[in-house]
Amino acid sequence: MAWNLKEDLRDCLVAAAPYGGPIALLKNNFRKEKSLGSRPLLEIYSASGVPLASVLWKSGQVVQLGWTASEDLLCIQEDGTVLIYNLFCEFKRHFSMGNEVLQNHVREAKVFHTEYGTGVAILTGAHRFSLTTNIDDLKLRRMPEVPGLQKLPSCWAVLSQDRVTIILLAVGQDLYLLDNTSCSVVTPPGISAHAGAYVQMAVSFNYRYLALFTDTGSIWMGTSSLKEKLGEFSCDFRAPPRQMVWCTRPRSKQRAVVVAWDRRLLVAGNSKECIQFVLDEDSYLVPELDGVRIFSCTTHEFLHEIPEASEEIFKIASMAPGALLLEAQREYEKQSQKADEYLREIKDQNLLAEAVRQCIEAAGYEHEPETQKSLLRAASFGKCFLDKFPSESFVWTCRDLRVLNAIRDYQIGIPLTFAQYKQLTIEVLLDRLVLRRLYPLAIKICEYLRLSEFQGVSRILAHWACYKVQQKDKSDEEVAHAINQKLGDTPGISYSEIAARAYDCGRTELAIKLLEYEPRSGEQVPLLLKMKKSQLALNKAIESGDTDLVYTVVLHLKNELNRGTFFMTLQKQPVALSLYRQFCKHQELETLKDLYNQDDDHQELGNFHVHSSYSSEKRIEGRVGALQNAVDEYYKAKNEFAAKATEDQIKLLRMQRRLQDELDKPYVDYSLHDTVYSLILDGNHKRAEQLYRDFRIPDKRFWWLKISALAEREDWEEMEKFSKSKKSPIGYLPFVEICMKHHNRHEAKKYAARVTPEQRVKAHILVRELDQAADAAIEHKNENEMNLVLSKCTAATDSLVVEKINRAKAQTLKK
Repeated sequence: MAWNLKEDLRDCLVAAAPYGGPIALLKNNFRKEKSLGSRPLLEIYSASGVPLASVLWKSGQVVQLGWTASEDLLCIQEDGTVLIYNLFCEFKRHFSMGNEVLQNHVREAKVFHTEYGTGVAILTGAHRFSLTTNIDDLKLRRMPEVPGLQKLPSCWAVLSQDRVTIILLAVGQDLYLLDNTSCSVVTPPGISAHAGAYVQMAVSFNYRYLALFTDTGSIWMGTSSLKEKLGEFSCDFRAPPRQMVWCTRPRSKQRAVVVAWDRRLLVAGNSKECIQFVLDEDSYLVPELDGVRIFSCTTHEFLHEIPEASEEIFKIASMAPGALLLEAQREYEKQSQKADEYLREIKDQNLLAEAVRQCIEAAGYEHEPETQKSLLRAASFGKCFLDKFPSESFVWTCRDLRVLNAIRDYQIGIPLTFAQYKQLTIEVLLDRLVLRRLYPLAIKICEYLRLSEFQGVSRILAHWACYKVQQKDKSDEEVAHAINQKLGDTPGISYSEIAARAYDCGRTELAIKLLEYEPRSGEQVPLLLKMKKSQLALNKAIESGDTDLVYTVVLHLKNELNRGTFFMTLQKQPVALSLYRQFCKHQELETLKDLYNQDDDHQELGNFHVHSSYSSEKRIEGRVGALQNAVDEYYKAKNEFAAKATEDQIKLLRMQRRLQDELDKPYVDYSLHDTVYSLILDGNHKRAEQLYRDFRIPDKRFWWLKISALAEREDWEEMEKFSKSKKSPIGYLPFVEICMKHHNRHEAKKYAARVTPEQRVKAHILVRELDQAADAAIEHKNENEMNLVLSKCTAATDSLVVEKINRAKAQTLKK
């Protein structure tokens, strides 16, 4: 260990993170003096004892330390407050375990890990338990009370069964199980009747197994569900152990419990025998996925079950195929013929593939690089004599070992085993290197393993940049340039996230400079608004051409600035002003009016008053008033056509109101066309003609209106009078068409005789007088008209007409 501890571990609060994680020590925590020199000192070291950070503890009395799954340090105080620090003793946040814990104080606490996340369990001075299963989604649970509990439990542990977190506690010889709703007494199956009182308990790393230590030296081992006994061992030690942890390996049937006293370590398993070690100094046990880490002031060791492949190869006088292959390779290097003898012996048993597999597997479990190389050389040597051996396992083991050897270096200090590395995954390992700010090593690993940029290098560079902006010793320009030089256009990099971190660190100008490198305006603008750089945000939004983004900035400015300043800002940005006007047309009409007034835009003001007269005003007087305002604005805009048209509309509205009052029929909001039509339809010819004169309706339009309305009214007599009142400006063919449209052939014939010669053929066809139509066509000597009549004829009924036209056409051709 690289540290130089002056205190014994027993005088410190100790917490070590699993998976080769860091070690936290809180020194002087148990002293009662409050002088400055005796303040507790919180120190964090790597697993190799390299100091990472330290800080004087200025908060309350700490009861327990623990690590989260993401390697954040939890400091649980006596008042129930939990403070969270990162690896470098930088405070992140805090939370409370509730008022009850605050009132009764924390007596004991445990940090545990489940599928939900990192949890905290608290035992208060009132002998009640409270817990949360996930500190990132804090939901406090108060566990049921233990009946008659007058003193603290002798020991307790947190179990996880069927995704439910429960607490097991011991009071003397009794065991109680606390779940969400009840407290029940449980008895371990098969435990000796003379076992005595429980003084220590341990739960395995995966929460599947439970170990109980009694004051008679009995160690009971079984499943955590307390339904099956795995074994029981009696030792000579009666004193309560300082620590008791499980030592198991995934997929192994061998299970053992490691018990530690001050200077003695005992390993008990399924057999009647045990292994004992004498410790030279105070040690601390850290349960792991596949063993137990044991560290002291000077050493850090790993106790684990020997994997089967390693045992087969390295046990004395082993004749396993892997052992023979290792010997064959060594003899081959010596250029000895024994290499051939060993190989023949393996091949005769047809076990060469098994020998290669054993060597590869054993190499993964070894920590010494030289031993790893020896085993891998043996595996490579054996592969040469196999025709079809898949090389993937060999290649990946070599890669994984190179990564593991790099992080096991004492300067890095992450002593992961092969099994832990596979469980942790390379992504999580990279995250942990990033947390330790070991960016170069993380990038080299990504490049070596050929990970995708998004998954590897890009993500690490982004973390590096976020750390870089926190450094205060360099100017904003230098930092921004350095980050851009390193990151460039690397895929997956978000400059906006880096800029956001710079802004959070109080470096606004640096954040702005970094945003210049962000290619996505949608990422730039929100952060600029957050930094109160609204004008710059508006410029960026307009440059992007994204109207939604412009709207976002404009509405933000509207809420942020006073009305006058807001309008003046928009005046400088025509695009933003135009978009805001569109917005106001649908959402804020009064604001739109103010904008037009400020711009002296009389034309648009006139349009606004016209629109509002119909959308907002219900009363005629109000509508007329709005239209009069529109007239005034149109005259100011020198748009005489719009002004006259609006004046006519006012005149029409007033007349419609009068007609509505006199005739008791709705006329308001009709068009001039519909008003005249409706009046004629109701027989009010004089009023219709008055409108015709007042509004100077063109003659042709009025005649069409009148004959259409009269035909709909079936007032054929009035139509005839009207046709004779003066010469028709539209001719008499429309009369024929209107009559036929209303199925009155008799009336249509009257007007067919009055049409001009050019339209006579068409008129006769309309009234189905094909014979006369043929005569007219022949008279005009017009072949097109003749053909038109022929097209209307049928052979059965109009054979004479057809014959007449054909004869006329033949005579025309002769001439």
